[in-house]
Amino acid sequence: MYVLCTITDKWDLQIFWLNVVMKMYLYHYFDNTIGPFVSLSDITMDEAKAVLNTIKETKPNAQSAKRHPEYMEDRKHYEEILMLEFAKKGGLIRRKSPHYMVVEHSPWLSTWFENSSFVKIHIEEFDKKTISFTYGDSHPVFSPRANKMDGKEYRKKLYTYDEILSIIEKYGLPQDWNDDGKYGPERYIEAHIWCDETIDKYR
Repeated sequence: MYVLCTITDKWDLQIFWLNVVMKMYLYHYFDNTIGPFVSLSDITMDEAKAVLNTIKETKPNAQSAKRHPEYMEDRKHYEEILMLEFAKKGGLIRRKSPHYMVVEHSPWLSTWFENSSFVKIHIEEFDKKTISFTYGDSHPVFSPRANKMDGKEYRKKLYTYDEILSIIEKYGLPQDWNDDGKYGPERYIEAHIWCDETIDKYR
């Protein structure tokens, strides 16, 4: 857990960053009957929609069963935005779509699946140049509706690793103050992994 604090001098700032780096883990939640890092974005649109329809029929209580009919079209749209924005920042992109993880444990995401499980990976196992972040799920982050709603600084923003550390320093982790979504759509920090190298160790 991260605690919001006032950084009073350069030494305090160095200690803050050291604690964040040493403690940061990325989490990936999944259905244990399917396995980790199985991405709808890695198959065709028709195949992905068929998978979602099967989930709706066989696991109606799962959160993923509640996705709207145009979910895959929206997902492709937002992934294109993520790739474009990360490329602008000089990120290393080695996949056509990212693997999704979140910064630290998200109680809400842990309830998404009927047979929920998770993979936990320390940030230092990754090449940080292959990871981008959004403060909140990338869909509402880049949604025109959410941005018009409150105009928060992290709307329509994608961050590198160093940049997200500054945002964490300022706002803390969303799950610490908004796990139930009462104060907006941001419930966790989403991490986008644009490389398979580390992920393949945990499949």
